[in-house]
Amino acid sequence: MIPLTMARPGETVTIRKITGKDEVRQHLAELGFVVEESVTVVSGIGGNLILQVKDSRIALDRSLANRVLF
Repeated sequence: MIPLTMARPGETVTIRKITGKDEVRQHLAELGFVVEESVTVVSGIGGNLILQVKDSRIALDRSLANRVLF
């Protein structure tokens, strides 16, 4: 599995696993990052990503994006 920070802009990936403490996983789930959900990378600058999840665009910093694996 590869962290989300390795995905290229324009690429759509399916989340396979979310790592971290329960609080971090719960926070990401509330934002829409759940296993088997598709996520599209809109853009990335320095490891920080803007992502399309369902009908929302969400920005994640590098540390959170590294916890989402595809």
